[in-house]
Amino acid sequence: MAEIVQQRIEDRIPELEQLERVGLFTKKEVKSIIKRATALEYKLHRLIVNKEDFIAYVQYEINILELIKKRRAHIHYQFKREEIEYPIIHRINSVFRRATNKWKDDVQLWLSHVAFCKKWATKGQISKVFSAMLAIHPDKPALWIMAAKSELEDRSSSESARHLFLRALRFHPNNKKVYQEYFRMELLHCEKLRKQKKELEKAEMDLVSGEYEFSPEILSAKLAEVVYRDATGKIKEAEFVISLLNIAAIFDFTKELQDFILQDLQANYTEDSLTWDFMAKRELEAPGAGEELQTAKGRASDISRREEGCCQVYEEGVKSLNTGMSSHIHRERTDVSFMNSHIMYCLIVFDFQIKLQILLSSGDAEGAASVAMAATQLYSQSVSVWSLSLQTMMQLGSGDVGKLFQDALTRVNPKVHRFCFLVCSQRGLLSAVTVIAMEIKESYLDWSYSTGGYKKARKTFTSLQENRPLSKAFFTRMIQIEKEQCKSVFCFYFPADLWLQYIQEELGPLGQPENCGKIHWRAMKFLEGESVERFTSRYTLLQTGHL
Repeated sequence: MAEIVQQRIEDRIPELEQLERVGLFTKKEVKSIIKRATALEYKLHRLIVNKEDFIAYVQYEINILELIKKRRAHIHYQFKREEIEYPIIHRINSVFRRATNKWKDDVQLWLSHVAFCKKWATKGQISKVFSAMLAIHPDKPALWIMAAKSELEDRSSSESARHLFLRALRFHPNNKKVYQEYFRMELLHCEKLRKQKKELEKAEMDLVSGEYEFSPEILSAKLAEVVYRDATGKIKEAEFVISLLNIAAIFDFTKELQDFILQDLQANYTEDSLTWDFMAKRELEAPGAGEELQTAKGRASDISRREEGCCQVYEEGVKSLNTGMSSHIHRERTDVSFMNSHIMYCLIVFDFQIKLQILLSSGDAEGAASVAMAATQLYSQSVSVWSLSLQTMMQLGSGDVGKLFQDALTRVNPKVHRFCFLVCSQRGLLSAVTVIAMEIKESYLDWSYSTGGYKKARKTFTSLQENRPLSKAFFTRMIQIEKEQCKSVFCFYFPADLWLQYIQEELGPLGQPENCGKIHWRAMKFLEGESVERFTSRYTLLQTGHL
C-alpha cells in the first residue's frame, strides 16, 4: 500500500512544481498539500474503505481547484492549465469512478460526478458517466431523461438525445414522462434548426450548396408528430394527449401540429369529460380582435362572446356523453354529472373574473379588493376563486396578501394538490413585489410541512429556492424542520451565511459536531463565485474562534 501511495504522491510533483513556479502557491502551501494528500491517499487504500473517505478526497481536490481559480483571477495568470488543472480534474474523475464502481446503487454519488463534469468543463466525460449509470439503473426513467437533456443542452447533440430516448422507451414503453420529454426534445431541436436557418439567411449564405441542409419535414415538426403518433398509439388517454398539446403550444411554429393533435383529441377522445373541459376552457381563453378590445364596450362584448362559446361546448359535451349511455351507463352518468356541475362552477368563476376585470380596468382598486375578499368568503372551498383573489390582491400591491394566502391554505382541502400547483405556477410565488413573494414562500413551506410532513416540505423547499427573492426566515425555517427530523441539510443550496449558521448550531450544546465536516463539504460543493470566498473566510474565522 505504501508503494502505491508514494507513487501517487510523486505523480503530483509536476503540477505542484508548476503551482509554485508561477506563483499561485507558496513552498509552504505545497508542502501542506503533499501532507494532506498523503493522508487522504492512505485512507483510500485501506482494506476497508468508507464512502466518506472518497467524498473527503474529492472535496479536497475541488477546494484546490477553486483556490487556483481565485488566485489566477487575482494575479491575472491564465496559462499552463494543461499542466496544473487538467491533472487534478483527471484525478477527481478517477476517484469518482472508483467510488461509483464500489457503491453502484448510490444515485446521488453518480449525479455528483455528473455535476462535477459540468462545472469543470469536462463535458466529454458526462456521456461516459451517464452511460455507466444507466447500465446500472435502467429502471429509473428520470435518469434517462436527464441523460438525454444533457446530450441536447451540454453537447448540442440531438442525435444522441434521440437515441437515449429511444433506448429509454425500450425499458419504459408506456411511461408518459419519457414520451413528453421526447416530444419536447424534438420540438426544441426543430426550433434550434429554424433559428440557425434564419441566421444563415440573414447572413446571405448559400443554403443550397449542401454544406447547410435543412429538411422541410424536420423544420415543420414532423419528427415531433411521429413521436406523438407512437405515444398515443400506446397511451390512449385524453389527459396525456392534452399534455402533449400544451407542450406544442409553447412553440410558435407548431400551429399545424397543434391542429392535428386537436383534431385527434376531438375525434378519438370525446368519451372523456376532460376533452370537453379542455375545449370549453379554450373558448374562454380565445383571443379577441384587436380593435374590439380597445373600448370598454368591446371588452365586455368579447367576454360575453367567450362565455357563450364556453357554455355551448359544455352543453355539447353533455349531449355527447348522454348519447353513449346505453353501453356505458354507469361511467357516462358519472361523466354527465361531472359536466353539469362543472358548467355551473365554471360560470360562477368566470362571472367573478369578469367583475374583477371590469373593476380593475376602470381603476376601482378598492372595489376590486372588496369583491376579491367577499368571493373568498362565499366560495371558500374554490381553488380558482382563491387563486384569482390572490392574483388581484398582488396586482394591487395589497399588504393583506400574506394573511389571505394563510387563509387559503387553511380553508382549502389539503388533499387538493391542484391548489398548490395553481398558486405556484401563477403569480403568487413569482410576484414582482419582493415582500409578497417572500412572505408567501414562507407560508407555503409551513403549509407543506404541516400537511405533508418532512418529505413534502423538502420537495417544496427544493422547488421554491430556485426562484428569487428568498428571505432568511425561509431558509431558517427549513433548518428548523431539518433539525426536527434529526437529518442533515446536505442537498440544499443555502446561502453562505445559512451554511455557517447550521455549522454553528451543530457545534452548540444540542448539536452533533461530527456533522460539521460533511456540512462544510456540501457547502463547498454547491456554493459558487463570491459565496465560496465568503464562506471560506468566515468558516476560517469560526474555526479560530474569531466569529
